[in-house]
Amino acid sequence: MGKNGKAPAPGDEIHESLSPFFRGMRDAIPIGLGYFAVSFSLGIAAGNVGYTVFQGFLLSLLNVSSSGEYAGIVLSAEQAGFIELALMICVANARYLLMSFALSQRFAPTATLFHRLTIGFGLTDELFGLGIASKGWLNPAYMYGAFLTSIPLWALGTAFGVYAGNVLPVVLSEALNVAIFGMFLAIIIPPGKKDPVVLGSVAVSFLLSLLVSIWPLTASISSGTRTLILTIIIATAVALLFPLKDEPAQEIRSESMEES
Repeated sequence: MGKNGKAPAPGDEIHESLSPFFRGMRDAIPIGLGYFAVSFSLGIAAGNVGYTVFQGFLLSLLNVSSSGEYAGIVLSAEQAGFIELALMICVANARYLLMSFALSQRFAPTATLFHRLTIGFGLTDELFGLGIASKGWLNPAYMYGAFLTSIPLWALGTAFGVYAGNVLPVVLSEALNVAIFGMFLAIIIPPGKKDPVVLGSVAVSFLLSLLVSIWPLTASISSGTRTLILTIIIATAVALLFPLKDEPAQEIRSESMEES
């Protein structure tokens, strides 16, 4: 019998028998496969400005960000200076600071600074969604398993894209550019169905993102900066208007121990 006297659902026995590390590897398989396909377009763009296969692989392995990498590739093509390149990538990836802060609150108080910094370095939109959706204290091993599955596939996809070059049709290349947004929707829609506050926040985010992208006063601001500003405003408003009750620490620890 499972929890609360109910018969276990199919797959529960397998789920409970896996360690957090291997559960992370398993849960990140769809993300990794999506990354492999999406990073193909980045590889094509990198190859067009002179990146080698190894350079494309290293680019994605050390900078797991589609927007940040694309900004770097464009600036490389324009022969921008190192300071300009660094500032642009910081702006494009600024949202990951907020994600890292939010996810660090899910770790047990005993989690070391090394784990928090390392996981913050490899964090992406999809991996953040995977970690934030887990129950109880977040085990660092779970995120490391997810990283091991998804990040190498992201880097390999870029390398294969560089190798493919201009062989792929333009229509297919354009389609791959928007595939990552479909993956992100697949992560935020399920919790949105369960919680109207989440669904409303997502809808408001989409609407405001569209408005600030066409409003003359904000259209000239980079997309990364706009995303950062909107994230702070919307998250603050939702936290003030619809605060969540803190779960008792003992209850969170119990859930985490049951899943481990």
